[in-house]
Amino acid sequence: MTDEAPAATGRIVLLTASHRVAPGLLSWPAWQTLREADRVLCADAGHPQLPYLREAGITVEHTVADARELVDACAGGRTVVVVPSAGGDGTDSALTDGLARLAGSGRVRMPDLELLPGSYDLPGARLLDLVQVMDRIRTECPWTSAKTHKGLAKYAIEEAYELVEAIEDGDGDELREELGDVLLQVVFHARIAQDGLDVEEGVEPFSIDDVAGTIVEKLIHRHPHVFGDETAETAEDVKAHWLRMKAIEKQRDSVTDGVPLGQPGLALASKLAGRTRTAGLEVPLPAGEGIGYELLALAVRAEEAGIDPETALRAAARTYRDAIRTAEGHSA
Repeated sequence: MTDEAPAATGRIVLLTASHRVAPGLLSWPAWQTLREADRVLCADAGHPQLPYLREAGITVEHTVADARELVDACAGGRTVVVVPSAGGDGTDSALTDGLARLAGSGRVRMPDLELLPGSYDLPGARLLDLVQVMDRIRTECPWTSAKTHKGLAKYAIEEAYELVEAIEDGDGDELREELGDVLLQVVFHARIAQDGLDVEEGVEPFSIDDVAGTIVEKLIHRHPHVFGDETAETAEDVKAHWLRMKAIEKQRDSVTDGVPLGQPGLALASKLAGRTRTAGLEVPLPAGEGIGYELLALAVRAEEAGIDPETALRAAARTYRDAIRTAEGHSA
C-alpha cells in the first residue's frame, strides 16, 4: 500500500496597487500573475484597474468571496488573484482577518498566501494626497473657499515662526508637524492661484505643478556643479556659484533690490550688511543717536562674524524667559 500525495492546496494572491500611481501601471510580476491565474476576483465593480485588466484580456469576476469560499476555490492547485477594493491601504482587512482565523484554527489545509504589490509609491507620493485634499476643502469648506492670498499671508508668517521655534527646541515630532503646516501654506496659495481670482490684479493663474516646476528649474540652474560641468569642492565654491547665478538672473540695479523691508529689524540689518559685504562696497554706518543705531551696529558686527543676529537674540531671549520662570517659581 502506497501513501497518496496530498492534494495541492493552490495559491491566493492579494494584489495591491497604490492609488497614487496611474491605473494600469502595474509591475511585470503583477501582470504575469494576473495572466496565469485561474480566477481573478474583485468585489469593487468600479475599481480603476478593471478597464485595463479587461483591455489586456483578463476576465474579472465581481464575486464577493469570504475566506472559506476563497480557500475552496484554490482546491486542486488553482491560483486565485484577489484585487482588493480601491482606496484605504490597498488590502481587504475583513478577508485577511478571515484567512488568518482559518489558518489559526488548525482544521483547514490552507493554500499558499501571497501579498503581491502591483505598484509602489515613489518618494513624495503623499504630496499627491495633500493636493487632492486641498482641492476638496477649497471647494467644499466655506472658510477655505473664501480665502485670498492677502487674507492668508499672516498665517505664512506665523507658521514660519513656529517652524523656527520647533527647530530651536530640537523637537523632532514638532518639527515634522510644523513643516507640514508650512507646506500647507504653499499648497493653499497655489490652489488659490489656480482659481485665477487675482487676474485683475495682474496675477495670472498657476498651479502647484507650476510652483514645483519653477523651483526645480531654478535649483538645476543654480547648481551647475551638480547638474552641469562646473565643479565645487567647498561650501564657499557653492555659494560663489549661487551668487553668480542670482546676479545673472536678477540683473539688479542695487544690492538692496529684493531685500524685503517688512522682515524683522535685526534680520533686515544683517541682510543689508551681507549684501554690502559680498558686493565689496565700503559703506560707513549712518551716524545717529538712539538705540536703533546701536542695534544696527550690533547686527552688522554679528553678520561680519558669521552670526545670525536674530537667532542669537532669540537664544538670549529664551534664556531670559527661563530666568523669569525660575524667578516665578516655575521649572525652566
